[in-house]
Amino acid sequence: MSTLTELLGEHSRLSGEAADHLQMVVAEWQLLADLSFADFLLWVPVDDGGHLGDSGEFVCAAQARPTTAPTAHPEDVVGTRFTTEDHPQLARAMREVRICREEDPHWYLDLPMRREAIPVAFRGEVIAVLSRETNLAAPRVPSPLEIAYLGSAADLCQMIADGTFPTGGTDADVHTSPRVGDGLIRLDTGGGVVFASPNGLSAYHRMGHESDLVGARLAPLTRSLIRDPFDATEVSHRILDALAGKPSSRIEVDSRRGAVVLFRALPLRPSGQPAGALVLVRDVTEVKRRDRALLSKDATIREIHHRVKNNLQTVAALLRLQSRRTPSPEAKQALGESVRRVASIAMVHEALSMSVDERVDLDKLLDNVLPMVGEVATAESQVRLARTGSFGVVAAEIATPLVMVIAELVQNALGHAFPDSRPGTVEILVERSARRMDVLIRDDGRGLPPGFSLERAEGLGLQIARTLVESELRGSLSLRGPGTGGTEAALRIPLSRRL
Repeated sequence: MSTLTELLGEHSRLSGEAADHLQMVVAEWQLLADLSFADFLLWVPVDDGGHLGDSGEFVCAAQARPTTAPTAHPEDVVGTRFTTEDHPQLARAMREVRICREEDPHWYLDLPMRREAIPVAFRGEVIAVLSRETNLAAPRVPSPLEIAYLGSAADLCQMIADGTFPTGGTDADVHTSPRVGDGLIRLDTGGGVVFASPNGLSAYHRMGHESDLVGARLAPLTRSLIRDPFDATEVSHRILDALAGKPSSRIEVDSRRGAVVLFRALPLRPSGQPAGALVLVRDVTEVKRRDRALLSKDATIREIHHRVKNNLQTVAALLRLQSRRTPSPEAKQALGESVRRVASIAMVHEALSMSVDERVDLDKLLDNVLPMVGEVATAESQVRLARTGSFGVVAAEIATPLVMVIAELVQNALGHAFPDSRPGTVEILVERSARRMDVLIRDDGRGLPPGFSLERAEGLGLQIARTLVESELRGSLSLRGPGTGGTEAALRIPLSRRL
């Protein structure tokens, strides 16, 4: 499905600023749809050489459905083209620069609906048309809430036709602002409450206001309920600014009772005449509590990784100390390999202690682990390590076993493929897709001994690698001679369920 930007570029010659204004309309129009109990469609005239004639066409560039009522368009309408004969109100609204309503209900896919066309004005010019389409199949009983919603929607729609809504600079936080269903309060021109939705009233009760809101002057009342003096003044000013016709962005405040509430105030000035303001409120106390709990849990997990890393480094230091006091060369080698294994795991936990999402950049980690493998394998080795491809970022659950498997395979190549400190190369080739990772560790050494079998291999490193691949990574591992000398270890790991 094409995006709004793509459809505007394909079917119109609107300027960049005009297109940005339509983006702001679309960012705000869920508010209109919920207040209107209706679907909203954005229609853009198809460019036919610079003017829209009687036989012109419109293309639907965007669509919004209400959360407060049944939709009139269960199917996707974006990309549909209408002529002026199909929807004459669209061209009429553009020509007459006013909201045009159909006299009789319109039938669409066996659903009766009422359609209205609202011109979208920008700098004195109509650049598009909104179609407000109400599903009449579900009868509605007029109520104070419905009357307040529809009245507010009518004012905002007129402001769109005037070109005064939405305004620039306030769209950045639209998607995190309170919505109609969260809580809505309608103010008269003097700042008095004339309507408060049940959720809006509940939010004020959580803040500490015990009685009804209707009749109260909202700005001073809200100021008295907020804990921080600066926040109290800021919210009060934003409500008063909305009454004066100035838009504002959302603000989050803590009440004296401990409730956390989001506010957003919108001016209502249809046809340039003051008509009060809308204040949207949302009680986010529980959301903030859960956020704090998640942050605390995340910090605890990172602290655990940090302590595990420190403990493993202590173990590695003790093993290193024991190695220095051991006269047996075989024991020294075994202890050295144990130090390398413990240090590799410690590095994984160090990376996890600095991660916020339990994921590890494997390339950076192996850049630290593999040089250590080379040092432990043989101090006099002239073998070069090379890597082609990227491991990328992996989940914590596979980071530790994968690092250990790669380290064991590299050490196996360094320790057995190049006897007598002969020079050579060990290459690590990585290919990664969304579903799996293929790793090939290839050396140009002396190759596998006759009759070699991975299943019967007695080396501890290969046994560790095979066990981790099968039990932890649920992948496959094979060792083979490529026929041109040397050895290839092929590792395949599924990733689709663990990314």
